[in-house]
Amino acid sequence: MRVIAGSARSLRLKTLEGLETRPTTDRIKETLFNIIGPNIPGCVFLDLFAGSGGIGIEALSRGAREAVFVEKNPKAMACVKENLRFTRLESKALTMTCDVLDALYRLEGEKVFDYIFMDPPYDRELEKNVLDYLSGSELVYEDTTVIIEASKETDFSYAEDMGFTVLREKVYKTNKHVFLERAGKEEIC
Repeated sequence: MRVIAGSARSLRLKTLEGLETRPTTDRIKETLFNIIGPNIPGCVFLDLFAGSGGIGIEALSRGAREAVFVEKNPKAMACVKENLRFTRLESKALTMTCDVLDALYRLEGEKVFDYIFMDPPYDRELEKNVLDYLSGSELVYEDTTVIIEASKETDFSYAEDMGFTVLREKVYKTNKHVFLERAGKEEIC
């Protein structure tokens, strides 16, 4: 796994050995950043279920102002920190070794994110729990894009009931990215 573009371009990132994490492949990461890349410079990025930190590091390399990495596995977080040091991007990063929902609660009132990316373990509905929290959170504003990496079979039909609009789905061979934003408030006459 490597950084695709920006200040840390071509640097190889370490990943955790074994099956505890599932790094996003370079090809899928490149496709993702082809979609969101123009809006990354200056943004505040949240990488949930960060694994090795590859997505948040890519955002920082491409000019994100700040990235927050949340990963509860201490071994994986050690890998994130090592990758941040290696890419010389640690000064723009905040790392949190804790459960995702605990991290969101602790960040409340401190941050507002332009992008929230999550790559939870597949088919456990963890993304649903996060969206439920974000539906009433001040971490999200009207222009925040939430991106979820999920199995191809994951159903997001519930998102509208939680106050989110599915903007786009990008399906790959084995998984997909779903792009959401908070649904606009309707005017009451």
